[in-house]
Amino acid sequence: MTEAYENWKQAYEAAKLRDVDFETMSGVPVEPVYGDAPYPGQYPYTRGVHASMYRSRLWTMRMFAGFGTAEDTNMRFKEILRNGGGGLSTAFDMPTLMGRDSDHEWSEGEVGRAGVAVDTLADMRDLFADIDLDSVSTSMTINGPANVAMAMYIANAENNGFAKAGLAGTIQGDILKEYQAQKEYIFPPRPSMRLVSDLVRYTTAEMPRWNPISVSGYHIREAGSTAAQELAYTLGNGFAYVEAAVAAGLDVDDFAPRLSFFFNSHSDFFEEIGKLRAARRIWARWLKQRYGAKDERSMLCRFHTQTAGVSLTAQQPEINIARVAIQALAGVLGGTQSLHTDSFDEALALPTEDAARIALRTQQIVAHETGVTNVADPLGGSPYVEWMTDEMERQAEEIFAHLLDIGDDSILEGTYAGIDNGYFVGEIAESAYRFERAVNSGRRIVVGVNEFTDGDDKENRELLRIDSEVEDYQRKRLATVKAERNDEAVRASLATLVAAAEDPTENTMPPMIEAVRTMATEGEIVSALEGVFGTYIEPAVM
Repeated sequence: MTEAYENWKQAYEAAKLRDVDFETMSGVPVEPVYGDAPYPGQYPYTRGVHASMYRSRLWTMRMFAGFGTAEDTNMRFKEILRNGGGGLSTAFDMPTLMGRDSDHEWSEGEVGRAGVAVDTLADMRDLFADIDLDSVSTSMTINGPANVAMAMYIANAENNGFAKAGLAGTIQGDILKEYQAQKEYIFPPRPSMRLVSDLVRYTTAEMPRWNPISVSGYHIREAGSTAAQELAYTLGNGFAYVEAAVAAGLDVDDFAPRLSFFFNSHSDFFEEIGKLRAARRIWARWLKQRYGAKDERSMLCRFHTQTAGVSLTAQQPEINIARVAIQALAGVLGGTQSLHTDSFDEALALPTEDAARIALRTQQIVAHETGVTNVADPLGGSPYVEWMTDEMERQAEEIFAHLLDIGDDSILEGTYAGIDNGYFVGEIAESAYRFERAVNSGRRIVVGVNEFTDGDDKENRELLRIDSEVEDYQRKRLATVKAERNDEAVRASLATLVAAAEDPTENTMPPMIEAVRTMATEGEIVSALEGVFGTYIEPAVM
């Protein structure tokens, strides 16, 4: 046996395996891995980040939920946990994502519509009421005001007796992709990166189980990028965060083990698998060779995957169940650590409870009925899969070379330059345009949209609707909180936060946590920081 195999075997045997039969449905035993070195769990981790992969632990089945009031979403969270969900993923409404309170004039008509409204610590308390934060992994999808949401989560946990050092989960906090694709930014790029670095430094020191950034390619892909662009822009942003954290005084091995990633799983089955395999290989090589990581954990590209919301169709929405199942299978065969499956009705409205349950059951079928969890990297060694992995890597490296060129050998500076000159926006727009032309011309078939269109009947279909009463309730609730708080304490806490923001050597997280404890609102905190950092206006791209 080779040394690589012996090392893999030792790691595999040290893993705690699930108490199941690793065999086919017909009872044929299967080996944990097939093929040659490098094996799963070995550098550069193309075949998976763990030697045993899903034989020891299935991926986290993390379902996205958020609508209406905090109490409404709390009920959905509990339903997900009762049905076997292993983690919670929080969707915030648009005002919350943009750092505006529910009573702001820009919030009218949007409160609670596309996620849950969270204005103050009181809302965060109700959002996670009666949920054991020591045992549940929580994810929060928020970027511009990510530090504010994180401050509320920490303060609420501590108020309920949970030590922050024991909290497990992820906050997205990936501000760079906002300027590239999703557009939910508040401050300009450089001060936004200051806030990201503050959060990384704070969680590194205080919260060893928390992932301070989920570097997200999902929204880049949803905006219309190709798979290779999603791969390159996402990992490039990850490299930029590494460079920013190192510049802030951290050693790469102090924080890199807790960086995580978030990828889209789209409909081109083998392209998606190749993309995910390439992501692990690229990240491992760059962290080791360029950034000098010594800790193996720094080189592990651990990621969450979500099926492609942009692929869901309003026409014949039930067939989205098939799309989601295929995309979920690609994510699992690509080696994801956690997975969210979209609900079939999301092209029409927020998912109903029944649709969310079907989405979760889809993951459970993949996990327990298909046999794909019995073997690590079951498609590894396929000539097509290996070629696709190499091709995804090749295209990504071309993009990295461009960023290094325009950034004077710095990915961080190249990313800033690409934001400033419209490079990312322009490339994504061009890719989206090419795809749309292919669909409109019929060269690319989308079932139910430009072919096989019979059977599209939306009559009497049950949808989740958020009425205006939610907005009225939330505004009244916010008014009550403001009336009952100590305004002098709020003003003093915001002044302390502003002073910290003005001093680049200070970390803004501690004063921000104190501010939310006084019931300062998200909008008030964001407004105070805008006075220091300014607001971002995207330049026109010609």
